[in-house]
Amino acid sequence: MKSQNAIVFGGASGLGEASARKLAAAGHNVTVADLNEEKGSIVAQETGGTFVQADVTDEDSVKAAVASAAEGGGGLRICVNCAGVGAAGRIVQKDGAAPMAGYDWAIGINLMGTINVLRLAAEVMVGNEPGDDGQRGVCINTASIAAYDGQIGQTAYAAGKAGVVGLTLPAARDLARHGVRVMTIAPGLFDTPLLALLPEPARKALGDNVPFPQRLGQPDEFGDLAVHIVENVMLNGEVIRLDGALRMAPK
Repeated sequence: MKSQNAIVFGGASGLGEASARKLAAAGHNVTVADLNEEKGSIVAQETGGTFVQADVTDEDSVKAAVASAAEGGGGLRICVNCAGVGAAGRIVQKDGAAPMAGYDWAIGINLMGTINVLRLAAEVMVGNEPGDDGQRGVCINTASIAAYDGQIGQTAYAAGKAGVVGLTLPAARDLARHGVRVMTIAPGLFDTPLLALLPEPARKALGDNVPFPQRLGQPDEFGDLAVHIVENVMLNGEVIRLDGALRMAPK
């Protein structure tokens, strides 16, 4: 596949970093968009790309990032959004109902941030010249298996990720007439910086819960799937669970 302009939100670490590196290795021009300028700049430098500081919840910030990624001919063709946050807390806690601020924060980033990136990236893509099969671009969002198997204390996180799952098909249908595809990856337990904070015995115990392969997923495996989605034009309007057949227990 010929080189295309790509942007990866949340590209400074974890799944986003792996996606940025894999897309660059596949020959694409990658813009790394993240709040973390220090780490994002390193990833951009090492992949021959560009770094832009961006907050997925801020319209002007995302617009500027998308515009930057679209420069240089060909327009923006690939958008991968891995920006997100974890959130935990029971609906009713020792001191009463869970604060709404926690839900606003988690859903604001994980769901509304995804919608913000999707709509602004798609707006730019619909103006591209159509390529093979009339395609003008592809947007890849990130959900989680918590959208299906949310555990105790994950209501805010699961609700946001379930929203990402739910918007995938209607968004793909909305954008079909423009030749823009929409896909979502729902990862299971992956060896990301968040899990890296856990002691090794705890990490191994989590991996042991995965039917096969019996380990944590590697970010590169997420990145490989993102690249395959870019290259396989028949993948559209679908959510792919990337979880080794894991189904989460209540806790």
